[in-house]
Amino acid sequence: MRLQRALARAGVASRRAAEELIRGGRVRVNGKVASIGSSADPAVDTITVDGRRVRAGAEDVWIALHKPVGYVVSRNDPEGRRTVFQLVPRVPGLTYVGRLDVMTDGLLLLTTDGAGANLLTHPRHAVERSYRALVHGRSTEDVRRLLARPVVIDGRPVHVTRARVRPAEGGRTDVTLVLAEGRYRIVRRLCERLELKVERLTRLSHGPVQLGRMAPGAWRHLTKPERAALRALRT
Repeated sequence: MRLQRALARAGVASRRAAEELIRGGRVRVNGKVASIGSSADPAVDTITVDGRRVRAGAEDVWIALHKPVGYVVSRNDPEGRRTVFQLVPRVPGLTYVGRLDVMTDGLLLLTTDGAGANLLTHPRHAVERSYRALVHGRSTEDVRRLLARPVVIDGRPVHVTRARVRPAEGGRTDVTLVLAEGRYRIVRRLCERLELKVERLTRLSHGPVQLGRMAPGAWRHLTKPERAALRALRT
């Protein structure tokens, strides 16, 4: 995170005052004089102000939610629909990491860590997400054949890294996709491009975090290994 934010979270000073400390050459990170724009992780780096070590402040909150169908990924909905924030604790600064449309269920991450949220969602980082879709409209063999070549949407191919296609009951097809991108509604749009009707769509993972066996509407804090895996993405 930005150094001034780390100092503010540790209770040293406000962000603006922390910037003045940095400009004045009074802040060091791992023994080196810091500058505006520097980043540091208080849990890993040694940060000092006027020679005195700064202790890490409270950890950012990370929550994994199994978003149910029918809930909107928004803090407030003008149509009065239920939102995901009604399912999780009230935490100042909590925001969602990427979106799921109202009819899609599955893993949704929420956090107070703005830099971490940006890391997981910005296209340049190509963080993988996996989805499972139950579809109909074409034979399983047709779906497998169509997914074997690039699918172009908005002038660029969808970044599908892996796909597993299996037959399901009633002539339907069970498709698991791993995508290294997160354009909104991209799986549904991909299916529309292939003339497939989506009966159910679930996000199974986002980066190193898995949905697992959480029931719809359930939530949990990320585990220490999951948080460590997220930190590793920053290196």
